[in-house]
Amino acid sequence: MPIEMLPLTDASMNECAPVIRTDFTDEEAWQAIRRTIATPSGEGFLANVEYFHDPAFQGLTPEQILALVPDEPQCALLVVVDAVAVASPEMPLLCVDLWAERGRTVRVIATELWGIENNLSIANMDFEEFADAADEDGIFRGF
Repeated sequence: MPIEMLPLTDASMNECAPVIRTDFTDEEAWQAIRRTIATPSGEGFLANVEYFHDPAFQGLTPEQILALVPDEPQCALLVVVDAVAVASPEMPLLCVDLWAERGRTVRVIATELWGIENNLSIANMDFEEFADAADEDGIFRGF
């Protein structure tokens, strides 16, 4: 069944970033990514996320996913677990800005997702600060 719209207008989504699985080739890698996201940082911070792992998302591009996002979502970003994230030991997740520069992307290693999610959800920092701090390969690995 095709997905018509992501449910991102509920007020509860203000405190959760949707993590959307688009690569279903490696169940073990998916579980490792979920465990990594669910592990608190050294300072005890944790990314607040909601997982979407419907096979209907298989192979969708960030642009196709963005088309499923309502015009005024409650959450500041969404996270895509694609083939790149699944294939790399660093698990570079693709973060997509939903507010300031809708559609702008940056990759973040899974162990640093909490920093982006936490800071955007409380409007402490802007998406561009993380995107601009990415390494030359386009991946944010922390400050």
